[in-house]
Amino acid sequence: MLACAGALPAAADGAPGGGDVHIAQTLGSRELTVVIRRVADVPGPVQVDVVAHAGTAPGALALAVTPGNGTSTPADTTTLVLGQAPGPYSGTMRVDQVGPWELAISDGRRTARIPFLVKPVVSSPAEQAAYAGFFAAGALLLVALGVAVRSRRSWPALIPGGAMVAAIAVSTTGAVLSGSTPPPPQPGLHLDPTVANMTNPYAGLQPPITDFSRPAAVLTLRSAPLRVGRPADVTLQLSDGATGHPVDDLLVHDDALIHLVVVGPSGQLWHLHPIRTGPAVYQAHLVPPEPGHYAVSAELARRGGGDQLLRSPTGLDVAQGDATAPTGPQAVPGDAAAPAPGLGERVVAGIPVRLAASPLSAGTPATITAQVGDSADLQPWLGMLGHMIVTGPLDDGPVTSTAAEKAQVWAHVHSMTSAGMAAINNPGAFGGQPDETVAGYGPQVPFTYTFPLPGRYRLWIQVERDYSILTIPVVLDVPATPGGTS
Repeated sequence: MLACAGALPAAADGAPGGGDVHIAQTLGSRELTVVIRRVADVPGPVQVDVVAHAGTAPGALALAVTPGNGTSTPADTTTLVLGQAPGPYSGTMRVDQVGPWELAISDGRRTARIPFLVKPVVSSPAEQAAYAGFFAAGALLLVALGVAVRSRRSWPALIPGGAMVAAIAVSTTGAVLSGSTPPPPQPGLHLDPTVANMTNPYAGLQPPITDFSRPAAVLTLRSAPLRVGRPADVTLQLSDGATGHPVDDLLVHDDALIHLVVVGPSGQLWHLHPIRTGPAVYQAHLVPPEPGHYAVSAELARRGGGDQLLRSPTGLDVAQGDATAPTGPQAVPGDAAAPAPGLGERVVAGIPVRLAASPLSAGTPATITAQVGDSADLQPWLGMLGHMIVTGPLDDGPVTSTAAEKAQVWAHVHSMTSAGMAAINNPGAFGGQPDETVAGYGPQVPFTYTFPLPGRYRLWIQVERDYSILTIPVVLDVPATPGGTS
C-alpha cells in the first residue's frame, strides 16, 4: 500500500553515492579535512568530523547546519574545540528534512560554507509496481481461497484468481524493468538540487535533458596589496564563461571544492583548498615568504561541466615587506634557497626519501616511485596515497614562477591506495574512500604519467605522515627518445 501511494522511506544519504563527504579546507592558517558523515534517518543526527593537521592552532570552531541556501536560521549548532594534538574532532547536529543543506564552520574571523545533500531513498516506478503487484497478488490469493471455500460453484473463484495472475505479471515485469531501467538525472550530480527533484526525481519536474554540458568557469583573483611576511586573504571569484553569471555548482572533486596551486618566485609550492564564503566566492589564506610574482592555478569540477584546470592569467604580485615571513602551510622547506634535486636520495622533514623512475621519454608512460621512510605509516590525503603536481617543459635556467606560469603542461597526478581503487571499481561494496586517520600505507608511492613533450619538468610529490603533509620537490629532464637527451 505504501508503494502504491508513492510514500518515501525516511532513510537519507549525505552524498550522491550514499557515503560520507570529505572536503579539505584551508581555514586561515589551519589545514583541515571536514568529514560530513552519512545521514541514516531524517529527522536525525549528522556527525561532522574535523581532522586537524600537524601545526594547526588549537581553539574553538563554531559549526552550524542550515537547510536550503543558507539564508534561513540554522537548524542546529555545536562547538568543536581543537586541541594541541592533530587528528579528528567530532560534533553532532540534527537535520530535519531532505534536500540541500549547508554546513558553516567559523573560527571567529572566517566562515567556510560547505554545501551538502541529505538525499532520500526513492523507489523507481518499476520497483513500486513490483512491490504493489506482489502485495496485490497475496491479497487476491486470500480472496480467491475464501471465495472457493464459501461458494458452491468453482467459477466465482476464477475472477480473483485471474486478477492474482495479472498482479503477478505486473510485479514480475516491474522487477525485471527495475534492474534495466536507467536512473533519472541525479540531483546534485547532473541537476542543481532542490527539495522537489530530490524527493521525487521520477516525477518529470525538470524538462528532459540529454546534454548536461556547461561551459568552463572563469577565475578572477582579488586581494589587498600583498607584502612579504603579511598574512593575506585572496578572494577567488568564479563566473560562467558563456553567461558571466556566478558559478556556484562545484562538485566535491578529490576531496575538495577547489584545489589551488600557487608557485612562488623561487619555485616554492602551496597546495591550498580555499573556503567557500558565499555563492561563487572562495577565499584562500597565504603568507608570502618572498617578493616577486606568484603563478596560480585552480582545479575544480562543475556540475555538468567536468573537471577543469583554470590557470590565472595574472597570478599574484608580492611587494617587499618589513619582516621575514615563515613558510606557510604546504610550503616546501628550503625550496626557495636551493634548486630541487633530481632522482635519488634526500631527507625531507627528517624522513629519508628515495626517488626512482622507469626509463623516461616524451610520449611514453613512465612510473615515478617515491619511497617515503621504511615502513607502511603513510595516511591517505584527499582520498589518495599521494599527489604529484607537474609543470613544464621549463627553461634550462632556475625554476621560477614565471617559467612555470608560461609552461605548456600543468598536471595533477595521483597515486591511489588499493582500497581507493577497489572503491572505484566496485563503489556499491564499500562505504567510501580510505580514512585519513588510518596510517597503514606505503612506503612505496608510485605515479604513472606520460610527459607529452621533451624538456625539463618540475615535480612536487606530496604525501601525508603523522597528519603532516610532506612536499618533495623534484626536477626531471625528459628526453625526446628513450635513452636520448632532452
